[in-house]
Amino acid sequence: MSLDPITLSVIQAGLAQVCDEMDLSFSRAAFSPVIAEANDRSDGIYDAADGALIAQGAGGLPVFVGTMQYSTRALIGMIAAGRAGPPEPGDIYIVNDPYLGGTHLMDVRFARPFYRGDRLWCWLSNTGHWPDTGGAVPGGFSASATAVEQEGLRLPPVKLFKRGEMDAEIYAIICSNIRVADQRIGDVKAQAAALEMGAARLDALLDRYGDDTVTEAIGELRRRAAAQMRSFIARIPEGPHRASAWIDSDGVVNEPLEIRLSVSRAGEDLEFDFTGSSPPCAGPMNSVRATTLSSVYLAMRHIFPEVPISAGAFEPLGVTGIEGTFLDAQYPRPVSGCAAEVSQRIAEAVFVALVEALPDRVTAAPAGTSGNFALGGHDPERTRDFVMYQLSGGGYGGNAGGDGLSNGCSTIGISKAPPVEIMEQAFPVLYHRYALREGSGGAGRYRGGFGLEYEVELRRGHALASFVMDHGRTGPQGVLGGADGAVNEVTVIRGGAPYTPAHLSKEQDIPIAPGDRVRVATPGGGGYGNPFARDPELVARDVRLGRYGTDEARALFRVVLQPGAEQEVDRAATEALRDGEA
Repeated sequence: MSLDPITLSVIQAGLAQVCDEMDLSFSRAAFSPVIAEANDRSDGIYDAADGALIAQGAGGLPVFVGTMQYSTRALIGMIAAGRAGPPEPGDIYIVNDPYLGGTHLMDVRFARPFYRGDRLWCWLSNTGHWPDTGGAVPGGFSASATAVEQEGLRLPPVKLFKRGEMDAEIYAIICSNIRVADQRIGDVKAQAAALEMGAARLDALLDRYGDDTVTEAIGELRRRAAAQMRSFIARIPEGPHRASAWIDSDGVVNEPLEIRLSVSRAGEDLEFDFTGSSPPCAGPMNSVRATTLSSVYLAMRHIFPEVPISAGAFEPLGVTGIEGTFLDAQYPRPVSGCAAEVSQRIAEAVFVALVEALPDRVTAAPAGTSGNFALGGHDPERTRDFVMYQLSGGGYGGNAGGDGLSNGCSTIGISKAPPVEIMEQAFPVLYHRYALREGSGGAGRYRGGFGLEYEVELRRGHALASFVMDHGRTGPQGVLGGADGAVNEVTVIRGGAPYTPAHLSKEQDIPIAPGDRVRVATPGGGGYGNPFARDPELVARDVRLGRYGTDEARALFRVVLQPGAEQEVDRAATEALRDGEA
């Protein structure tokens, strides 16, 4: 059988549409704002034999592309070895073990076998960020955990649903180990309903085009994705292309961790060698293997977005040198910071390594932190406990096409901060400020985008604040002569006195009373190219919009603005100034 291009394209779009509808169903039905509003979730279709990625929705988190592939593969292996019960129609396995192809414990994965008749045709899987899975700290982001058990409940693959019915005993075990357990049923049912939606839509697709035709299309799409990625790789000089990126600290030992990367092209394949990176760390900034690999994949997706999302796109990408480093965490190393923070430093290292080789494709470093802030406590007005999770955006790096995006979502996904109105409605807090962090982007011919500033007050009750963020010690890297973006800043105002964590943007269990506030300023993106080459009219526009003061603009970009009329540029004076100070 030979597929014509139109049928192949229609089936490709149909598979993606199945995943898009699962994503939409999940978010619409979920209870927690982090899923319902922030869209911290993803859905996909995976091969029945080896768990390879077949399709993922456009609205799913890219970092989950690789991790769900590996977690599905781990589940298949455990079933074959008799370590997990054999699948039956209507079953749904739950797993959040980070060492089994996962991220951190808060990213809870469901996997459902999809049958056509008596044949296991594929797996449907999704991941949702639960706001709490137990452990020492509300929200799970323990900044000083030294073992994974301190981070929450760890689940191996077990059947939460058996032939369509939820196992009440397993659910009771889960609920007895997490906070605000009565609120989890909404997320659990939403997650299961998304897979049910996916099964119905996939059945309809197969009924329309036939099982054999769709199977052939999946194989052809995988081959084409690999070929397309290899065609892009051929544009990269052999190298090696080297870079380093730094984690502020692990939350326990106040010393930076290095991600050391060398990228080399060998024929049609690309090798990412992390030899020389820091050894395993004491605190929660270790990364499990699946997250490390997925971080490389998502970085290449940023660089070559034309390549379809498929396991084939990853085949030409090899990762070596992570053994014995903090990028290959083994039990019982803590890992709560791996998905949201370390993954973004890995992507930053890839960008910095390849920007000279692909200057028209690669950007300066983005903000590179998800801004994980958890606030857990008791609301006396509603007579119930709460766990609030806030993620936040930052600036993207400048690029050959222009300035970086301001207040963009994190590198690892499309998750967005929940609306302030929703957070104030759901939790006993009041936001006093939520605005762009003017001037935080790194200077460059194309400057970095600006980060975010917010300030939130606890209105009543009592709570504990915890942070697992990064880029507080050094800002996102500028490239090709551009300046670094501003660093992440965290300040807690208790009783009117400001407090800055010793690890800058990592700490846990900070007591918060009514009237106390938390202030966060996220990083701006790195600058791209020589700041003195920036168009003076673009500088004048930024000054006119209040993004820079006149003196600040002169210092950063060597531009002369006419007094009292910042929109007017004295080009002759600017050229003389730049010539004299170059």
